[in-house]
Amino acid sequence: MARSPLSLDDSTVARLRALVVAIVVAGLGLGVGVVLVIVLSVLLTVLGLDPSPLLLLVVSLVSIQGVAFGGVALAYLRVRGRPVASVGLRLPSVRDLLIVVGGYAAAFVAVISAAMIISVTGAPAGENQVSEFATADPSVLLWLVPASFLLIGPGEELLFRGIVQGRLRETFDRVPGVVLASALFAGVHYAALTGGAGGRLVTVTVLFFPALVFGSVYELTDNLVVPALVHGAYNATLFALAYLAIRLSESGAFPEGGPGDPAALLVDAVATLPY
Repeated sequence: MARSPLSLDDSTVARLRALVVAIVVAGLGLGVGVVLVIVLSVLLTVLGLDPSPLLLLVVSLVSIQGVAFGGVALAYLRVRGRPVASVGLRLPSVRDLLIVVGGYAAAFVAVISAAMIISVTGAPAGENQVSEFATADPSVLLWLVPASFLLIGPGEELLFRGIVQGRLRETFDRVPGVVLASALFAGVHYAALTGGAGGRLVTVTVLFFPALVFGSVYELTDNLVVPALVHGAYNATLFALAYLAIRLSESGAFPEGGPGDPAALLVDAVATLPY
């Protein structure tokens, strides 16, 4: 029987199905997290509490990176009948650790370069919750250093590399699988940013590049611990440097204002973190 000219072959259908599943999983992870944050914030208000920026950040981290991302990932694995170990969880080898160092350097250079371009050119960029809280209370950044290794890196890498990229790689080759997973990772952050559409798109574009690094090191090692460490170290370094730069600027050790202001550069970098 002749195939209709509009029909799709089996491999194309499989790729489209994988892409739809990846989009749904990524969106569900973010959606569940946002709902949890809203519910807990309303509950705090009903209880008559006036949460500090730090408490709000903790609620957001635990709800999104912890409960939502982790819960959606585990639910997906359960539905597929796959063990948690199938995403690649093992102690890093010496080779893995070398890749962690290389990935960390690549991601760090990428985001600092992007932040410098944004600061020097004056290109608008969206802001995330962290940069807003850091402006109000810089000490929040110090708490985010351990959180980068305990929640942010593991939670986001489990969902976006272990599940999303893993599902795409079932039907896509290595390069398109990493690229598509990185695009989804960056894209879901659009809703978490503030500012105009143009500024949000600038930040999403910047996020795409470190996401490529995370996806690449996962492909090279098939060990989820590796991108989680790269992601955590990368975030933690920028949080720590941003805190230091803000405090030094306040003390007068750094000149304030202008495109060369170190504190402004690092806060811009924090605004483009994949969080």
